[in-house]
Amino acid sequence: MILVAGARGNVGRCVVQQLLAAGEQVRALTRDPASAHFPEEVEVVRGDLADAATLGPAFPGVERMFFFTPEKGGPEAVEAARRAGVRRLVLLSSAATQKADPRSNPISARHDAVEKAVQAAGLAWTFLRPDSFAANALAWATTIRAHGVVRAAYPHTLRNPVDESDIAAVATTALLDERHIGSAYLLTGPALISQMQQVEAIAAAIGTAVRFEELSREQALSEMSQRMPTAIALKLLDYMAKSVHTPPLVTADVERVLGRAARPFAQWAHDHAEAFRRR
Repeated sequence: MILVAGARGNVGRCVVQQLLAAGEQVRALTRDPASAHFPEEVEVVRGDLADAATLGPAFPGVERMFFFTPEKGGPEAVEAARRAGVRRLVLLSSAATQKADPRSNPISARHDAVEKAVQAAGLAWTFLRPDSFAANALAWATTIRAHGVVRAAYPHTLRNPVDESDIAAVATTALLDERHIGSAYLLTGPALISQMQQVEAIAAAIGTAVRFEELSREQALSEMSQRMPTAIALKLLDYMAKSVHTPPLVTADVERVLGRAARPFAQWAHDHAEAFRRR
């Protein structure tokens, strides 16, 4: 039995699907089983990684687990898994852990703490460290559908977005193949692409023009702070500003694990076109 935490998330749901396709028994952990809507062969259990006391029913018979870094309580959840007999863990972490001082911002500090907890627990681990998620573009869906516009700062900031299905494929491979134990993979898409070019790819996928309206840093901070803590919004804006002239890395780790190239953003946009079309 393989336990998939965060099974309703963009990556977790893909992991569930790919493990089922591989013929594995899957147990899905979610805070809301009633709205999970998984295939009937998936065993769904209620639990929250942020509250280790809720996790007991998820662990019986589980030796392998897909785990993501929760907003809080990650190290405690790792320890609960160890005590329950989980032996092998594939962690969805973040490229932010590779900063010179990962404690320098709340995002990298949270992921780094869970990585260290996994290692301290003595589990057989594989760390997946995506940088930019292609699915982040879904944040633009509401304004694209309603007004045909994306409002954001730094249109020329360069990103390396990786498709969530590729992250899930690497996770599934790592769960099923012991050769990936002890490896940490920096997962990116196959090429750099600016925010403006991402919007153009979405427009091509839906067959409708989409306008990019550039926001000032102050305007963007005001909007982002409505969705996330201001400290995190500031760090993200700092990263975007830096990436205009200092682009992030593009790696071949997806291809190294899967034996094929990572999927380009244009393909992701095509696959998710319905999310952006006017209804």
